[in-house]
Amino acid sequence: MTAPMEQLLRLRASIDNLDAVLLHTLAERFKLTQQVGLLKASNDLPPADKDREAKQIARLREMADTAGLDPEFAEKFLNFIVAEVIRHHEKIRSEGTD
Repeated sequence: MTAPMEQLLRLRASIDNLDAVLLHTLAERFKLTQQVGLLKASNDLPPADKDREAKQIARLREMADTAGLDPEFAEKFLNFIVAEVIRHHEKIRSEGTD
């Protein structure tokens, strides 16, 4: 195999490993947000928390900038995750916490 192809395969293997880390991390995050959804529903708290979301966006944008990642991308990524979390929280609320 040629040197460029070997390097490409190594890079892709590293990317695949990072994709697995991201997926497992997201799964753990959603397990925690499910618990938050149950807590919110049990205590009649709203599914969304705009103040928290704004603070998280600012925090993630700063972290992204420090890490050399586009802050716009980080914000879009967080907004995507938050939208899914809110959807889960609304579903939990509608189904009840019994």
